[in-house]
Amino acid sequence: MALWHPGAVDRVKQDARGEDRRAPHRASPRRAPEPGDAPRTGQYRPALRTGEDRYRPGGRRTSAEPLSASWKPKVETAREKPEPPKAGIKKLTKTYGWRVYALPILVVLTVLVVVNTANSPAQPIAEQAAGAGVESAGGDSSGGAIDGNGEQAIPENPATPVDLNVPTADLPEGSPFTQAGAGKWHVVPGSGPQVGTGRLYTYTIEVEDGIDPSSYAGDDAFAAAVEGTLSDPKKGWTWDGKIALQRVDANFPNPSFRVSLTTPETTHRPDACGFQIKFEASCYRKSLGRVLINLARWVRGAKAFNADMTGYRQYAINHEVGHALGNQHVGCGGNGQPAPVMMQQSFGVADDYVSMLNDIPGGDKGKVAKDGRVCVPNAWPNPTPKQ
Repeated sequence: MALWHPGAVDRVKQDARGEDRRAPHRASPRRAPEPGDAPRTGQYRPALRTGEDRYRPGGRRTSAEPLSASWKPKVETAREKPEPPKAGIKKLTKTYGWRVYALPILVVLTVLVVVNTANSPAQPIAEQAAGAGVESAGGDSSGGAIDGNGEQAIPENPATPVDLNVPTADLPEGSPFTQAGAGKWHVVPGSGPQVGTGRLYTYTIEVEDGIDPSSYAGDDAFAAAVEGTLSDPKKGWTWDGKIALQRVDANFPNPSFRVSLTTPETTHRPDACGFQIKFEASCYRKSLGRVLINLARWVRGAKAFNADMTGYRQYAINHEVGHALGNQHVGCGGNGQPAPVMMQQSFGVADDYVSMLNDIPGGDKGKVAKDGRVCVPNAWPNPTPKQ
């Protein structure tokens, strides 16, 4: 058994209080500098530790040491770059599809329709009703539609006829004819020499599509009658040396006018001869550049000429071509005299009858007086040529 003595207590207290019992620190002897060592500046430079000493538990980190990395570092996912905006047309195409291409086309078509409508001249009501007038009043009105093939065509819009009692204006009985054609014409092949020495007018000879050729003996017969009439050097329009006429073929550019055999339904349309009166008539329509010879009159003739079909056909050609040359309607010059070729002889050779037809809206009012004069039929501009 150990005996207690005062020195034991002191040793226990010192152990319990954790007094350092390690050996006191002894300073290391200073090493003499060797060649190649950096000069001493007097500043504190901690010794660099090896990788193993740096991460030893309880070791101290100096300011020259890097921070330790996390065991599971949080890696930030790279953000996707925003997609650059697509070009305007590609974006519209993706959004609206085929409508992007359809819309500009519709806009262009709408503009063309508006421009075409704005530039189309409106016809006066009187001209729409009477067309070029009764038995052709000169045909100075403009108009004439264009069909889908680029050909001149005439729109449907028949006027309400005026009921007049003119016995000599009725269409005579006779052979059948085609009432309605296609509204387009074909050129009869052929050309001829110039006739006359004055101002030259060229013309084609044409027939409306869809006409039964048996009613007019065919295209060649019609062409021969037209060219033969217009080529007469003594009685025709070239008699005084002021006018020259020449038949041309289809390849001739822009003839002065076209002599066109035409069905009644086509001549009745407002942009042709019209049908303000109920009598069949031929006419010249300046807007179409056409002399429209009514097939009904070509086949049946006129009561004033009785059975003289050749004389009536010569009259119809000369009268309507006379309008193409700038001539207007006139009345009878005196009882028993040859009727002027520019008198409306299809309706009669009496001024009283012709003046009734001229008094309708759009007619040649006042051109022919109701004077009781009655002429005899005549087909020529110069009916009594000098020998």
